[in-house]
Amino acid sequence: MTGSPNPAPRLIERSSDEARSATVARTGGTPLLELPGGSTPYIDYESIDVLLNLQQTRSGTHDEMAFYIMGQVKELLFKLMRHELLAAQRHIRADHLPGAFEAFRRVVRIQELLVSTWDVLGTLTPAQFNAFRDHLGTASGFQSYMYRHLEFLLGNKVRALLNPHRGVAGVYQELEEALHAPSLYDDVIGLLAARGHKVDAEALDRDWSQAYAANDSVEQAWFEVYGDPTPGNDLYQLGEALMDIADRFQQWRYRHLITVERIIGYKPGTGGTSGSGWLRKIVEHQFFPELWAVRTRL
Repeated sequence: MTGSPNPAPRLIERSSDEARSATVARTGGTPLLELPGGSTPYIDYESIDVLLNLQQTRSGTHDEMAFYIMGQVKELLFKLMRHELLAAQRHIRADHLPGAFEAFRRVVRIQELLVSTWDVLGTLTPAQFNAFRDHLGTASGFQSYMYRHLEFLLGNKVRALLNPHRGVAGVYQELEEALHAPSLYDDVIGLLAARGHKVDAEALDRDWSQAYAANDSVEQAWFEVYGDPTPGNDLYQLGEALMDIADRFQQWRYRHLITVERIIGYKPGTGGTSGSGWLRKIVEHQFFPELWAVRTRL
C-alpha cells in the first residue's frame, strides 16, 4: 500500500526451535535481560520506536491523545481487515471456501475490535472534544483511504469518493484500480453461477466500477442455497459468514453515529458533511442485499 515511503524491515537474527531451546537452557527459563545495545529485537521487529512517535497532537490538551491514537488504531485495523478480505477473495475465486472461512473468522474478530473503539471515543465529553476540535481543520475520517478500500472491496462503490485522494501519489491509483475491479461479493456471485445456480448475465458481466445493485436471480440463487441449511452446505456457510461481516459493519456505522451525536449533537462534521444527518444515511446502506432480502422468504 503506497501513500508514503515504506521503510524496509530492520535486520534481526532469525531464530529456530533449536536456538530457542538453547536460550532457555542458558536463562533457566527466565526472560533475556542482557541484550545488545542500541535497540531490542522487539523494537526492531515491530518498529515500535517509530510507531510510538507518530502521535503528533496539535492542541496541547490531555484528551486529544485518546482521539488521535484511536484514529490510528482504526486505520491499522482497517489495513488488517483488508488484508484478510483480499485473502478470502482469492480463495473464493479458486473455489476454496475453507480458506475463505478462515479469513472471515479473523475479519469478524477485527470488526469486533473496531466496534469497541467507539467505547473509548465515547468517553470524550463535549467539552473535552470541543477543546481540540478546531485543530482538526477539515480533517475527517471520511477521508480515510483505507476505509474506502474496504467499502470498494465489499461492493459499495461511488466514483466521486475517489476525488479527495486525487492529489495523493499512489493512493489514488490504487483506489481507482479497486474501483474497477470485481468486489468480493461479485466473486461470490460468480461462484454461485459456477456451482450451477442460474444468475442473470448482467450480474456476472457488468461495470465493476458501479455500486452493486440487488438482482432477483441472485436472491433466487441464495434462496436455493438456504434450502439446505446444514454444515455440509459450504455455500450456506458462505452466506452466513458474509452476513456476520455485513452485520458487524452495520454495528460499526451505528456506533459511529451514536458516538458522534453523544459528543457533538447535531453540529456539522469537520469534513464538510452535515454530521449525524450524513451518518444516518450511511447507516441505512447494507452490503450483500440479497442475503438480507432472502430472509423474508425463508
